Amino acid sequence: MSQMIRVTLPDGSARDVVRGTTPAQIAADIGPGLAKAALAARIDGELRDIMRPLEEDTNLALVTSRDEADALELVRHDFAHILAEAVQNLFPGTQITFGPSTGDGFYYDFAPTAEHGPFRDEELPLIEEEMRRLIAADLPLTREVWERDKLIAKWQADGEMFKAEWAAELPANEELTVYRSGGGWMDMCRGPHLASTGKLDPAAFKLTRVSGAYWRGDQKNAQLSRIYGTGWLNKKQLAEHLVRLEEAAKRDHRKLGQEMDLFHLQAEAHGSVFWHPKGYMIWRELEAYMRRAIDGAGYREVKTPQVMDARQWEQSGHWGKYRENMFVIPDEVPNVEDDGPIISDDAEWMALKPMNCPAHVLIFRQGMKSYRDLPLRLYENGCCHRNEPHGALHGLMRVRQFTQDDAHIFCREDQIVSEVQAFCALADRIYKEFGFTYSIKLALRPEKRFGTEEMWDMAETELRAAVVAAGLNTPEYGWEELPGEGAFYAPKLEWHLTDAIGRTWQVGTIQSDRVLPDRLDASYIAEDGERHRPVMLHRAIFGSYERFIGILIEHFAGKLPVWLAPVQAVVATIVSDADDYAKDVAAQLAAAGVRVETDLRNEKINYKVREHSLAKVPHLLVVGKREADEGTVAIRTLGQEGQRILSLAEAIALLKGEATPPDLRH
Repeated sequence: MSQMIRVTLPDGSARDVVRGTTPAQIAADIGPGLAKAALAARIDGELRDIMRPLEEDTNLALVTSRDEADALELVRHDFAHILAEAVQNLFPGTQITFGPSTGDGFYYDFAPTAEHGPFRDEELPLIEEEMRRLIAADLPLTREVWERDKLIAKWQADGEMFKAEWAAELPANEELTVYRSGGGWMDMCRGPHLASTGKLDPAAFKLTRVSGAYWRGDQKNAQLSRIYGTGWLNKKQLAEHLVRLEEAAKRDHRKLGQEMDLFHLQAEAHGSVFWHPKGYMIWRELEAYMRRAIDGAGYREVKTPQVMDARQWEQSGHWGKYRENMFVIPDEVPNVEDDGPIISDDAEWMALKPMNCPAHVLIFRQGMKSYRDLPLRLYENGCCHRNEPHGALHGLMRVRQFTQDDAHIFCREDQIVSEVQAFCALADRIYKEFGFTYSIKLALRPEKRFGTEEMWDMAETELRAAVVAAGLNTPEYGWEELPGEGAFYAPKLEWHLTDAIGRTWQVGTIQSDRVLPDRLDASYIAEDGERHRPVMLHRAIFGSYERFIGILIEHFAGKLPVWLAPVQAVVATIVSDADDYAKDVAAQLAAAGVRVETDLRNEKINYKVREHSLAKVPHLLVVGKREADEGTVAIRTLGQEGQRILSLAEAIALLKGEATPPDLRH
């Protein structure tokens, strides 16, 4: 075997080096600046340790902090390991489990000793101090490959029963690797890691909170303590993130929803929303807006059953892939005995629908369809139920009962690209009317999927072609492909909205599906007189009304556009002598289509201003005796200093214009 291998760099140049040379050595040969900046390496596209020897000809790309996505993944992974080592240094006997990176940081799950009990938030500063000591020590992080039996025995001898259990269950052909910190403390991990702890910025992380968790996410297993942290490349990034967190807390839709009297949630209906009149007014405006949009785009609205026979879900494939997330009920009236209801062994089962697509196929199958009938666009504001775990529920963002702006386009093969392109244009218009920018991603075939490779090849190619035709495959739209993240039946385009404080939310999707029409026997008569399968495009723009409303509340910090505000104006009096005039002003505004209330209470005007500002009312029209005599109003606009004096006619024209939805402003 030759002792030399060839390493090809991104610029196309190549170097012949001795087998066993590390990427760190190649970086040093190129220059001391790169040697200092390099954090890891991509070897034929795979992210690896910069100190891991090269054993064969390879394409090498050195990763620095400029490669932010890779760099953040690395440092957050390292912060998680250092957290685990710090905890075990401070609290001997604590067992370690898993510690992944997250979207903005990291966490690690621990099994504390019985004497100590669950970790507490007040212990976090002490742990942070120990983590900084480990970073300052600049301990080398070294990779080792272990034999399975020896590693299991090592974990058992050290009292690390969770690690021993996990090592025993990993696939027999999988290489088991550990990383050591300074040659001593170790954790089982695939890697990669930085070369040493000193590569981290000790001022670029913060431990944020402690929560409960379960071993492997199962409530039947041992309860653990999870410590969360946020980690960044430098102090500046951390500071900016903490400001975003502070701003996000102010914008929390649960807090604002209570202050604005929009909705509430309670234990009697876990994961379902109690909409108050003001909150449901937002819903109604969005629903009306979306109906105008889909009517104009040639959709036909339908309504389908909430409960469907289990055999339908078996045929669609959801019973096998999604059964644990479905609410299932027997298709019979149970016999009631002293010990409670008894369900017979031969009972047939029904399920609350977790999605609308199978029902739309059943509508499509009613009556013979011709190629001339396609595309057929079926739309539904469809209420669905999914059995999400209690711990995963989060306000409006993650619920069990939700309503989708759901539609399915049944089309011919030759119509796919144009239909997806038309949907891209519709989504673009809607998101921009709400003031959002977005990026677009293509989620590709997952490992476990239905359908043939040919089906997936065709579907992915068509979605790419549609994005190109729509002009969205550009850096401006953050175009990216996501291997393995498609649904089990179809690849999908995803729209990721960016909100006012820089967070992203995945909302709209369109999926190109050949699997479900085949499984549910949907067909049409083609031009050749034969039966053909339609392609089914699953699509949504809001995603769900609940989540989209939550995003809007946080994006606008409760200060919704006037057309969406539950109460668009309040007419408030300074003195009781103006009560009649206030009522007349409100009546004229209401006649002009403005949602208006009056505040005639015997309270100081500053009190009224504060109260209606907290409720995020866009306009407060203040009237006193002078305004009544002159036929004017003093308008105070939310978020603006001072007030404007307008004639009543001018005020009505202003508010009527702002109260009109953007799609109706012609």
